[in-house]
Amino acid sequence: MSPSADVPVLTAAAPGPSGPRAGGWLVRRLLLVLLGLAVVALTGATVYQRSFAQGERNLKAATNSRLDLFASVVEARVRRLEPVPATIQLNPSVLALLRSPDPAHGRAANDYLSRLNAHLGSVAVYVLDVRGVVVASSNTGEPDDSQLGEDVSYRPYYLEALAGRSTRHFAIGSGGQAGYFASHPIHDGSRVVGVAAVKIGLDALEQTWAMLAAPALVADANQVVILSSQPGWRYTSLAPLPPERRVDLQLTQTYGSLRLPIFPIEVKLSVDEDTQEVQGFVSGEDSRHRAALGAGGNRAGFLVLGRSLDGMDWRVLIFSSLAAVRQQALVDGVGGAVSAAFLILLVLYWSQRRRIEKQKLAAKQLLEQANAELERQVGLRTQELTDANVQLRREIAEREQTEQTLRAAQDELVHAGKMAVLGQLAASITHELTQPLGGIRTLAGNAAEFMRRGNHPAAQENLTIVARLVEQMARIIDPLKSFSRKSGASPATTDIGRVVDQALFLFQLRLRHDQVRVDNRCEAGRWLAWCDANRLEQVIVNLVGNALDAMRDALERTLTIDAEQMDIDGVAMVALRVRDSGKGLSPTDLARLFEPFYTTKPGGAGLGLGLAICRDLVAEFQGELTARNHPGGGACFTLLVPVGPAGGNAHEEFSR
Repeated sequence: MSPSADVPVLTAAAPGPSGPRAGGWLVRRLLLVLLGLAVVALTGATVYQRSFAQGERNLKAATNSRLDLFASVVEARVRRLEPVPATIQLNPSVLALLRSPDPAHGRAANDYLSRLNAHLGSVAVYVLDVRGVVVASSNTGEPDDSQLGEDVSYRPYYLEALAGRSTRHFAIGSGGQAGYFASHPIHDGSRVVGVAAVKIGLDALEQTWAMLAAPALVADANQVVILSSQPGWRYTSLAPLPPERRVDLQLTQTYGSLRLPIFPIEVKLSVDEDTQEVQGFVSGEDSRHRAALGAGGNRAGFLVLGRSLDGMDWRVLIFSSLAAVRQQALVDGVGGAVSAAFLILLVLYWSQRRRIEKQKLAAKQLLEQANAELERQVGLRTQELTDANVQLRREIAEREQTEQTLRAAQDELVHAGKMAVLGQLAASITHELTQPLGGIRTLAGNAAEFMRRGNHPAAQENLTIVARLVEQMARIIDPLKSFSRKSGASPATTDIGRVVDQALFLFQLRLRHDQVRVDNRCEAGRWLAWCDANRLEQVIVNLVGNALDAMRDALERTLTIDAEQMDIDGVAMVALRVRDSGKGLSPTDLARLFEPFYTTKPGGAGLGLGLAICRDLVAEFQGELTARNHPGGGACFTLLVPVGPAGGNAHEEFSR
């Protein structure tokens, strides 16, 4: 499709696309229109939500300020008289009346309570005995309102004060007037002899509703509305009361004989969340309550904020209409949607105009540039890959050559170590071979003489002994041939016990000469490992030789060799331990023991390469060589070798 076909020109001379192309053009235009409408709607909704949230925050802040002021006023007018009951017991006439009830004491107490009530401005002040009967009152001069002689033992404020606790409760008095009762126990020594109570009137609070500028109420601990700017809300329950709670309230006459219907508006408040929006009503008087809340005929909803009064079990709730907030948010949302629509139309107009002018030229230039750049990048990448491939092959060849050189050098070092050990053992080997050779010379001469004399049986016996001595010499020479053979590493199933016996055989003369006791607990045929037998033998020969050198000056010379199988990180290993009874290793020796050219022997007695080579040999068959000082004395070298297959045959090199 040509660029001009994408944008129809609204003139008679430029007809729009037809056929299948017209269908695609209409679909694209419809999608663009729907996308624009979605952006406009989303912008309007976002602006509406932000405006509503900001308006709600402002309304909450203003309402909270009014709530704080209202709570301060309520606390100042109601709680200011709470400490009064605690001072009544200080009057001698009150204590005298409770100790000895008689008319004279009663008149004195009534007179004191009357003067105190007039000074405080409370509704009434009472003194009750331990039976809950009013024995003194501030309003004895008013026969209709006097409670003198009345039994109020069912009241919670009396029961809790009699138990020794100061308490405060809302209740409707026997005369039908609601009040806030504060009580305190009267003590005579350590004994409670009565209760002092003051009734605080709530009529003064009715004058404070104007400062809230919205419908509001005060609910007590039972969630019963005790005060409200709306008369119809008073003595209604914000939540259904359980039957047992209703029975308790009737027994204590907290709300007199009122039935306490459900609050006409559904308000769900929890201890942690005192704010919510009210969207519906549950009573049958919706229109009346909407008018009372200032909502008129709309359903904009209300913001309910609560505040608990400090030191009281009362909560203040205020109902603020959200109609103005929603109206302003709606205006802002419409303005945001209109602005978004205008910007979209402006952008579409500008982009359409520029696209028509530059589409052909830009497309051609971009295509030519893309082709040229692609060809250049392909050429550069091809050359880079070719150079990298050549360099990689060169590095691989160099590394392979280096590895071969290192392996050859290591093999030469291994063989040189073997030759050094054989050189050290030359004297003992010569001694072992001298005795059989001397016997052979003597027996051969005797056999020749017996043959000359015709004593063939004696000659045959001497030749049999000669053959046995030759076999003995072969047994000495064969291990030396096997040990000295120059060969590469060839891992196989190896009998560790046989390798240990072969290594000890090489040191048998030195062991006898140095009077070393050998405790070899590594039996042949018991422990099988996967390694090169010849190199394992060289490691053990080196360890045994070092152990003998370490015990040269020791009083007691014991060489202990044992083995066990263990599991290390899920891999079965054979641990071969070679322990001497020498003086052990110093901390410096332990730290540098496996460093090349580090030796603990006197100058000229060693190069310090033996243990370094042994460590590398062990590492070739995934083993490990460690050293430590044994708690019982001496040094202990531990050789870890992977376990060989259970059904494998021992290395054939030791059978030749």
